[in-house]
Amino acid sequence: MGQKVWLNGNLVEREDAKISVFDHGLLYGDGVFEGIRSYSGRVFRLKEHIRRLFDSANGIRLGIPLAADELAKAVADTLQANGLKDAYIRVVVTRGVGTLGLDPNRCQSPAVFIITDRIELYPPELYENGLEIITAATMRNHPNAVNPRLKSLNYLNNILAKIEAIDAGTLEAVMLNHQGFVAECTGDNLFIVRDGVLFTPPIAAGILEGITRDEIIAIAEDFGIKVREENLTRHDLYVADECFLTGTAAEVVPVVRIDKRTIGDGHPGPITKRLAEEFHRRTRAS
Repeated sequence: MGQKVWLNGNLVEREDAKISVFDHGLLYGDGVFEGIRSYSGRVFRLKEHIRRLFDSANGIRLGIPLAADELAKAVADTLQANGLKDAYIRVVVTRGVGTLGLDPNRCQSPAVFIITDRIELYPPELYENGLEIITAATMRNHPNAVNPRLKSLNYLNNILAKIEAIDAGTLEAVMLNHQGFVAECTGDNLFIVRDGVLFTPPIAAGILEGITRDEIIAIAEDFGIKVREENLTRHDLYVADECFLTGTAAEVVPVVRIDKRTIGDGHPGPITKRLAEEFHRRTRAS
């Protein structure tokens, strides 16, 4: 059975899932998307993901031609058509076919497509031993330029920082905001632990409010771990007892070195492990 893609209301073969070269999503990065996970056939926090998709679309004045429940059903239908229970789901909405000019009013109806597949961002051993990351020179987009809270198709800012990480021989990079505070990594939110307290940059620092980030905060609070959302500097990262990243695809991955500085004792810390284990338990509970 070949891979099926949901495209504008129809399930089509992967080879037939085509978008016009005149689509503004391709020409200008004019669109929004969500990355979602399913575990044992259950889609993790689908309601929250769809709400964020609609929020992003509203932020760029893009009308999604489906209601939230219709989109949720399309996700379920795509998973079923591909026989997937544990999967990564990509939902994309573009402005649609338009002219070569910028004017979005010249676009026809928005395009919507859903891809379900498998994804592995980091090798399994990094979840056991930890990840090394760097600080990127590329600054996070200014919120008054392209607001990072909009999960748009224009990811060039993130890609440039990702190139820096790859050039440095690492897989991820911390991005600072226009004030010099820690924002997030190229594809993940960031947490540190200091003296038993969990810290993470606030939404106002110019980050995407991650669904996995919110789940980890909720788990920490359930465990009685104090959580503080406040501005962090690179020095705060360097002197942290523990550090880890969160994201839909990455889940929870520990960080043991930043800019060649060892974090803690150079191994994933106990709070990181406890939160990661509980996240794993909750997402895979029957």
